[in-house]
Amino acid sequence: MSAEPILELRNVHSGYGTIKALKGVSLKVYPGEVVAIIGANGAGKSTTLMTICGIIAAEKGEVLYDGKKINKVSPEKLPIKGLCQVPEGRRIFPRLSVEENLILGAFHRKDQEGINKDIEYMYSLFPILGERCKQHGGTLSGGEQQMLAIARALMTQPKVLLLDEPSLGLAPIIIQQIFDIIKDINEKNGTTILLVEQNANLALQAATRGYVLETGEITLEDKADALLHNPEIRKAYLGE
Repeated sequence: MSAEPILELRNVHSGYGTIKALKGVSLKVYPGEVVAIIGANGAGKSTTLMTICGIIAAEKGEVLYDGKKINKVSPEKLPIKGLCQVPEGRRIFPRLSVEENLILGAFHRKDQEGINKDIEYMYSLFPILGERCKQHGGTLSGGEQQMLAIARALMTQPKVLLLDEPSLGLAPIIIQQIFDIIKDINEKNGTTILLVEQNANLALQAATRGYVLETGEITLEDKADALLHNPEIRKAYLGE
């Protein structure tokens, strides 16, 4: 593990008007890790990712990426720096084809040969996207749209990928495929991943370390395996 985190939150507070969603969140993500944030609905998991990306402003505290403060960096500039989010609800371009969605993921890149190569790589990672490459994104199933959202984000060549609820609303067989690919991306490409996920069991199985978020505060941090076998976590989040 690198001595310096690639992504760090220091005492971050943020929210929606008078609603304080994050109340002093501090966490670290090191290069090459998969880090999971687990917690109940409304705990502040998605807000954490949106605050990292600047979609919600941090009212207090610091968000650091690659050692530099990014609180004031506009969200559209972060993918160029190597920090990219796959938002909850996928948010692909429904009227554009699969291939056009992927090309838009590489909007800031000038290396056409590299872009073409990466599109082919996405089709090898997600064969169904290759089969559907000329279809409009809006005609894909939920699972296929989630695959497209991840593939589009990977076209930015991210150092750090933020994944917000990748299993939401998907069938178990598709969820397993998505998580197998998440592991693959991390192991083969070395992409660092910060994962927010309602399914605590799957998230912790995929992760190196994990944080438990409760009503806007980190209440526990440990290696993923230790959290997976923690009786309190098993009772609260794994239905035991």
